[in-house]
Amino acid sequence: MAATNTEAAHAFRSDLRLATDACRAAVGTQRTNSQDDTWAIWLAFCNTHHVDPLLATVPDPIPYLQVFAQRYRDGRLAKNGLPVRSRTVEDALRAVGQTMASMGSSDQRLIAPKTLDYRLSQQLAGWRRSDPAPQRVTPASLRLIDYAHELAVLTPSPLQHAVIDMAYVAFFYLNRPGEYAQTASPDSLSAPFRLCDVEFSIGLRVFNASVASVTDIRLATFASLIFTNQKNAVRGEKIGHARTGHSSSCPVLALIRRVLHLRLHRAPPTAPLYLCFLSSSAKPASVTPDRITAMLRLSATALYLTLGIDPKHVSARSLRAGGAMALLCARVDTDIIRLVGRWRSDEMLRYLHLQAYPLMRTFARRMLSTGNFSLLPDQDIAPDAVPILDLVPLP
Repeated sequence: MAATNTEAAHAFRSDLRLATDACRAAVGTQRTNSQDDTWAIWLAFCNTHHVDPLLATVPDPIPYLQVFAQRYRDGRLAKNGLPVRSRTVEDALRAVGQTMASMGSSDQRLIAPKTLDYRLSQQLAGWRRSDPAPQRVTPASLRLIDYAHELAVLTPSPLQHAVIDMAYVAFFYLNRPGEYAQTASPDSLSAPFRLCDVEFSIGLRVFNASVASVTDIRLATFASLIFTNQKNAVRGEKIGHARTGHSSSCPVLALIRRVLHLRLHRAPPTAPLYLCFLSSSAKPASVTPDRITAMLRLSATALYLTLGIDPKHVSARSLRAGGAMALLCARVDTDIIRLVGRWRSDEMLRYLHLQAYPLMRTFARRMLSTGNFSLLPDQDIAPDAVPILDLVPLP
């Protein structure tokens, strides 16, 4: 009987470990490691004050969380020892609360489901008001990639051509860096697209890039990326583009070139699209965010007087914003842009609206022609504005 109980206990611990690993995988490796680091800081803080880390026996746990937040804010407890923004403090508090909940205790930050204690919420709100303006990513113009492509034609560098092709893919498909380049700390929620995740079409005929004939691949007129473990995506969903008609600025041609390169070197179906084989014997190189950034900044430096894009403010992350900006300037519906880019809020699009010169350049002139409106007696709005305001719910 004792042996049976021991085996049952061992099996229980083993299954609990598997369940815990599944929970950790759900939030991604990078985020999980960050939460572990924050929890270690919280444990040291609680040990200093001789208090239970779960705060289960503390009559009012909020003051401890407030002091922790204050010291995290001013850098005394921050990971790099420097002051941080309110959003970083909020993330640290969330990591502590979620770790408490994962251990079977209560998330002591909350007074109700999804309702932060008033004292913590006001403390964070005060810091948000005093935070400096956020540093926004600068959208990359497609001209930056085109310029790099024009230079690359003169230099037969397979790696440089791979960097440019993956930049085209990132721009047109609104990809995150971890989805088209090899990052230093890969996150399972931003998995790179692979050879087997590419699907080509000719008319109604659809074929996978890993098994299709080279002739069919060359003649493809439509190319799709299949989502697997990418962030904010539904497994099995696809996003596709047709040919643009341009000899280089085309997502279909960029994917064709990448697929043919991988197929030529007999890469397996699971090979990431960012791989580049420099020779048949050498270890393959990879497209990285640093290489993408270097390419964009070189182009931005050369085209600064034309485009006005500061090279210091453009990076690999600018490609995703640049693709969204292009759709916005083409007056594509913002809901469609959110779907394509897998944004769950309109924060990025609000920011892009303010930066889009083609959208904003005529606003003042249009306002000049309609700004001298007059009101009828006892009316609060101009008659011409009634049809517009009927579409806007009153606060």
